[in-house]
Amino acid sequence: MRLFYHPDQERHAPENFLLRGRPAPSPEGPVRAELLAQGLARVGLSLTPPGAVDSPLLRERLTRIHTPRYLEFLETIHGRWQAMPDAADIVAPNVHPCGGGYHYPRHPVGQAGWHLHDMACPMTADSFAGILASAATAQAAAEAVTGGERQAYALCRPPGHHAGPERAGGFCFLNNSALAATVLRERFARVAIVDVDLHHGNGTQDIFYDRGDVWTGSLHADTAEFYPFFWGGADETGGGPGEGCNVNLPLALGSDGAAFNETLDTLLGRMAEFEPEAVIVALGLDAHKDDPLAGLALEREDFVAVGRRLARLGLPTVLVQEGGYPTDQLSHNLAAFMDGFTSA
Repeated sequence: MRLFYHPDQERHAPENFLLRGRPAPSPEGPVRAELLAQGLARVGLSLTPPGAVDSPLLRERLTRIHTPRYLEFLETIHGRWQAMPDAADIVAPNVHPCGGGYHYPRHPVGQAGWHLHDMACPMTADSFAGILASAATAQAAAEAVTGGERQAYALCRPPGHHAGPERAGGFCFLNNSALAATVLRERFARVAIVDVDLHHGNGTQDIFYDRGDVWTGSLHADTAEFYPFFWGGADETGGGPGEGCNVNLPLALGSDGAAFNETLDTLLGRMAEFEPEAVIVALGLDAHKDDPLAGLALEREDFVAVGRRLARLGLPTVLVQEGGYPTDQLSHNLAAFMDGFTSA
């Protein structure tokens, strides 16, 4: 299995985000990558960088999952923000079109409110470079699989599964799992995304909701009481050609590993009906009981079972790192997952 990480991801390093109305240290920073790399080393795995971060092919693939104006916003907003009088060094919105807006604004503040869904996505001068490096890492892992590898892993931060066609949220800007699926679709007719993150992958759902060629499935803490709140119900099943190709299985807050793995079996059973030729695993580790964003109560050993179950699908697989935030357990949790995944 080939494993990828581009060090330019470190350039996205916001110090704070807004949590329950108060500035708080951001858990989504370069230390995440350090801890995850340590976890891989524990089981004898090492990372290699992909090729060039930016390329015309990457840009073209991103336009298949994100709108052109959103991509332009991410690349240009910091410079335009800084040109405003008395602007802060970080891009952070102070107005949002709650309930929907009638027109797309020209002003940087309005555009920030349109595209940055919540207060967990501040952007600095170097953010776009780090965000693009994260996407390039996911692309490299997917290209390894389309090139003949059976399995590949992408250490991506910032993560991506909350990023929709033109919306950032939950620390996510570009949807790395959707990008990986886009690459796999160039070889495979039917691709599935299995999201095992603590949080619902609302951005991934939005990107593929009306498509029948990419199946999306998520198990997550019940969004009636947990982020991202407004998506993730079992009644969201896809639209048009995608009807039946979106499956959400919410879990009660505090559910343990037994409930998680039982629900995963149900989700994979639903996926099997789609008969995918390849799979993306949106790999969150934040379902652990000690995660700072904890809503579920998995133990380290539960990730061994998750990894083993996913490996036994026997399909070409791209693992794309999503959540999992700094604790003493984070590296151990990734090691546990990889131990199960590589030994199945």
